Amino acid sequence: QVQLVESGGGLVQAGGSLRLSCAASGRAFSVFVMGWFRQAPGKEREFVAAINWSAGDTDYVDSVKGRFTISRDNAKNTVYLQMNSLKPEDTDVYYCAAGISWRYRRLENQYGTWGQGTQVTISS
Repeated sequence: QVQLVESGGGLVQAGGSLRLSCAASGRAFSVFVMGWFRQAPGKEREFVAAINWSAGDTDYVDSVKGRFTISRDNAKNTVYLQMNSLKPEDTDVYYCAAGISWRYRRLENQYGTWGQGTQVTISS
């Protein structure tokens, strides 16, 4: 069993930056992929980024490429989402998730464990 704790959300102006953190505990050695998703009220959860825990390969949705960077700290069992050049449309609740399939990293239903979510609000 893996537990995920998120932090780093907040309110920033457009063009600013935030860094989200997601710390994994428990059976972290069983995690093969860590993903970030976001969700606005009344909308479906959207894939944002993922990282292969062991190899470090990354994947991003087109809308955040060049602005967001996902990374990991193996010693701390922590994954980060550095968000730069933020836009109002980035306003969402952001969730980290732990899964076992790199092939299906963009599909939320393959992630077995989710963080509690952290609110990111970008003002104009």
